[in-house]
Amino acid sequence: MRNWAGTYEYAAPEIVAVRTEDDVRRAVAGTGRVRALGTRHSFTDLPDTTGTLIDLAGLEGGFDLGDGVVRVAAGTRYGVLASWLEERGLALHNLGSLPHISVAGATATGTHGSGDANGVLTTAVRGIRYLDASGAVREIRHGDGEFPALAVGLGAYGVVLSLDLAVEPTYRVRQDVYRGVSWEAALSSLSSVTGAGYSVSVFTRWEPESLAFVWVKTRLDHDADAVADHLLDGVRDPDAEPLAGVADITELRGVPGPWMLRLPHFRLDGTPSFGDEIQSEYFVPREHAPDALRAMLALGDLVRPLLFVSELRTAAADDLWLSPAYARDLLAIHFTWRNDPEGVARVLPHVEGALAAFGARPHWGKLHGFGRDDLERVHPRLADTRAVFESLDPEGRFTNAHLERVGIREAR
Repeated sequence: MRNWAGTYEYAAPEIVAVRTEDDVRRAVAGTGRVRALGTRHSFTDLPDTTGTLIDLAGLEGGFDLGDGVVRVAAGTRYGVLASWLEERGLALHNLGSLPHISVAGATATGTHGSGDANGVLTTAVRGIRYLDASGAVREIRHGDGEFPALAVGLGAYGVVLSLDLAVEPTYRVRQDVYRGVSWEAALSSLSSVTGAGYSVSVFTRWEPESLAFVWVKTRLDHDADAVADHLLDGVRDPDAEPLAGVADITELRGVPGPWMLRLPHFRLDGTPSFGDEIQSEYFVPREHAPDALRAMLALGDLVRPLLFVSELRTAAADDLWLSPAYARDLLAIHFTWRNDPEGVARVLPHVEGALAAFGARPHWGKLHGFGRDDLERVHPRLADTRAVFESLDPEGRFTNAHLERVGIREAR
């Protein structure tokens, strides 16, 4: 079994596909190491194990609405949940660019959508039900003492069975693309770009003249709401294709539609992204974003030969200990690389070196070169989180080489 892009092959000697919570209990029973696998969107050995790998993709099932929340099984894809909520006049605060990702996998790795005022996807979590190493079902709620440690939990303390997510009334969104925004104008007023809509993505190949494309998703009060024809020195272009050559993009050209068909970049019924690719992503404090982008522009000639595209997005600060936005508003700098492992391995130290001065944090599920010491410098609650995981799983059932290498669990 490989990840969805085909660029990582799992080494686990046993892979067990589950469909029910009883299946999960049977898979966890015993004394060996266990890890959970979602919809396979990680690009490293983060979910892998020397023991049993539990494939949670089939752990779906019904949805339960409570007071302002929905309970959803761990393996459910965001696009499936979003469709169900829309039918009932409800919504989530945000979605990732791919609706194909599972709720448990995305929230456990701090995956995000975009928007200056929007928290990462995990900030919608109000409760987590999980299976511990003894086979007992545990539940932790937002506001409990250890919740900030477990919310972005990387599967390091148990197997998540279901989550409660905050919901709100449904809303409408339109998508418009601007081109021709110069770097000079953008870096002088970056908040004008990232704050141009409810959710904004900048696509660039680090060419020195302009950003290439600014993809703006506007939350509407009414379908007839007007949007600006210009963004700084750029212009709205109804024919622009920010991901030219990539199929299955959600509808552009300013056509209003429900949130769940506009916030993602890709359609649930299609193939996401480029496919045969490697991904990396780094998060810098938004206050340092212009300088971090200048540092990346200086590496443009180095990264372009290996790069499909980079995407810039934002998220609001939160209090989740391993979140990329813990205690700081962030700018995300994402790289979709060609499938050239050796080439990417040569370039990443230059990228990480350029961003080190800004306290960059890597995405937990994407390729990076950070070790334990590096991560403890940029994640101030890493040691506290590790202590919580060790107390919940003292025998190390849910650890693996990756978690030990990056300091999430103690070495064994």
